Amino acid sequence: MLAVIGGSGLTRLPGFESSGEHTVSTPYGAPSAPLVSGTLGGARMVFLARHGNSHSIAPHDINYRANIWALKNEGVSRIVSVATVGGIGERFPPGALVVPHQLIDYTWGRAHTFFGDGEPVTHVDFTEPYSEDIRSALLWAAGASGEPVVADAVYAVTQGPRLESAAEINRLERDGADIVGMTAMPEAVLAHEKGIGYGALAVVANYAAGRGDSRNRIDLEAIHAVHGEAMLRVVRVLAKVAEKFQ
Repeated sequence: MLAVIGGSGLTRLPGFESSGEHTVSTPYGAPSAPLVSGTLGGARMVFLARHGNSHSIAPHDINYRANIWALKNEGVSRIVSVATVGGIGERFPPGALVVPHQLIDYTWGRAHTFFGDGEPVTHVDFTEPYSEDIRSALLWAAGASGEPVVADAVYAVTQGPRLESAAEINRLERDGADIVGMTAMPEAVLAHEKGIGYGALAVVANYAAGRGDSRNRIDLEAIHAVHGEAMLRVVRVLAKVAEKFQ
């Protein structure tokens, strides 16, 4: 079964027909929000609001382990993460939809594994953080719904909740990053540990600090305007993905 984890700007999924929601208890505490079951475009799926239904949970405070555990317990085998990011390179202007293929983790202090607490150390292969079958489905869905997407990007995952300085963005670019956000880790690796396929559809809400019209400051109000339009396009792509995996 497919799950969509909604990020900033997507605490509710337009067009999603809910058949009910339930609160899940996990060994790691409560997930960000109740799991909502239903259909999108006639295809069955589960939706989870990453930051909570009122968008009150900061990126570094999200209980990523509880979220992933709950989805696995629900029978989810594939996750599409919807995330809001800043664009670093010229290919990533505000409003662009992006399907990242790699990531770099700059976060710290987050509970980042299910292994530990006296259990044997277990290593997972993380060469390809994003599942190729989900990336392919997202690219197909974008074409089928007439939505242009950037087909590859390196996602830099920062701690937040503050945005980055211009010098930090310069560093990320030197490291090879194309977009910057705050939630791909440890979400991606926890999905790997649970054997769940993981892919992402990122929405560029603004140029990153020191870039484009964010050269001197980032207009936070403009970010909200971009969200409103872009999320309607995201939902069109998600409906096609759900159709493909039903």
